[in-house]
Amino acid sequence: MSGTTTQQPDPVMAEIGRGMELGQRGERDAARRVFAGVWDRLGADGDPFHICALAHSMADVQDDPGEELVWDLRALEAADLVSDERARLAGVAGPVAAFYPSLHLNLGDVYRRLGDLDRARDHLARGQEAVGTLGDDGYGQLIRGGLDRLAERLSAPGPSSA
Repeated sequence: MSGTTTQQPDPVMAEIGRGMELGQRGERDAARRVFAGVWDRLGADGDPFHICALAHSMADVQDDPGEELVWDLRALEAADLVSDERARLAGVAGPVAAFYPSLHLNLGDVYRRLGDLDRARDHLARGQEAVGTLGDDGYGQLIRGGLDRLAERLSAPGPSSA
């Protein structure tokens, strides 16, 4: 037996990944059922890394912006409890700080859709402040583009739901 250890797959993250795949295929109800099952097992006192990933994903498949907000806030709260070491053990290459641009983008957008433009602008600013933690890869470009679009929507005159 060698001195190296093999990292075992994380069954919770595998289940969250299955829900994400369903959501990406447009099977939002099925994704919500998968995520709800994971949430039932985790509970509010579960591993903050798992809760952050689950809540961030669950928010994406909500039809009601109020429910989306609940999950987005839950993801942000959990991210504040995740250490870089815990993220590294889960296979995340960068620091936990790199979670925040996306979390704030989502919160800014849902607050915008709910008509709370002050909170939307606050989260936009927080996301823009944190964007330097992202790499110059496809994901980083996606989040930067989302923040740019949110900024445009918040500066445009007219209804907040555009």
